[in-house]
Amino acid sequence: MASQSVPKPFQKILDPTKIGTWNIVRRPPVENHSIIQGKQREQNSNAFKTHQLKEGVRLRKALNAITHGKNIFVYHNIRTNQVVYSLTRYLEKNSVLRQLVYHGKKTVPATLRKDMWVPYYSVHFNDTKIGLRAYHLLREFALQRQLAPPREMITITERFLDQKRPRAPEEAKKFDEKYADKIGWLMEKKDRARAVMDQKATSIADVSAVLAIQEEEIKNGFADGKRGYLTRTARRRRREARAKETAKATEQTERVEDFEKALSSKDVEYKIQEPEASNGIQGNGVKILWTDIHDARYAEAWPERVRHGELDLTRQHVIPGQKVAYGVEVLADEPFNEKKPEQEA
Repeated sequence: MASQSVPKPFQKILDPTKIGTWNIVRRPPVENHSIIQGKQREQNSNAFKTHQLKEGVRLRKALNAITHGKNIFVYHNIRTNQVVYSLTRYLEKNSVLRQLVYHGKKTVPATLRKDMWVPYYSVHFNDTKIGLRAYHLLREFALQRQLAPPREMITITERFLDQKRPRAPEEAKKFDEKYADKIGWLMEKKDRARAVMDQKATSIADVSAVLAIQEEEIKNGFADGKRGYLTRTARRRRREARAKETAKATEQTERVEDFEKALSSKDVEYKIQEPEASNGIQGNGVKILWTDIHDARYAEAWPERVRHGELDLTRQHVIPGQKVAYGVEVLADEPFNEKKPEQEA
């Protein structure tokens, strides 16, 4: 009797950037009666639950390491228009609060409210070094503007008065009398804080400037791995750092493989890896995905290597993937020129 061939399980690819918020990732499966702190622990014990949470943190770090530095996800606050940058699709409390500068009473929240932070845009690179460099520059520009804002940003202007003027006739009259001769003065402390915290437009201008700066850095050999002369001590430290990175990478790879085996079954085999051509760009190209693509107009110009697209709609607080409309991924490129209407015949 001829032996029947065993059918291969269906293989499914999981994007490591999108599964970090899953409950099974935050609390990965751990066998009951596992040895924890030198004893076998039950699933309902506090030691078992604490160990499971710690394993979830380690697993998320291992998943983030797969695409670390290739993606920058940007969120903005719907009330204050503050902007924060993240290397993961989901926001982490410590990372968000660290980016917020104190400008006065109630300018820094006590904790992270996910209902107040919504997706703004995301930037995608092919090179990890270039992506991390852009992330550091964006953080530095945002901090510098908040600590030393340009005078025109915190100066009373006609436009500022028009936006702040009350609607009630009596209150508007008192308002005009108060600010009649104060055009060109510095705003009050509360108004200055509100103006400096509003980073929606300046964040996009920063991205455009950072990508232009990186074009010059790439031409000069940035991120090509070449360095100048290193001393013997520096070379030794570099070897030790690379050995630690290799050992850490091996540990993270094993952790991800164990998680894949725990998810897989006879019918479905799960693989966690970066999807091929997920960015849809080549070489040193950059793709920016927008919640509202018209926000890209805040920048004066975009480098030629930039491609623009749209983020998919979502009701969650996590930045979604790219929206594909009729098989078209890139909506605009180079200087972000609008498509001209076809001439009538």
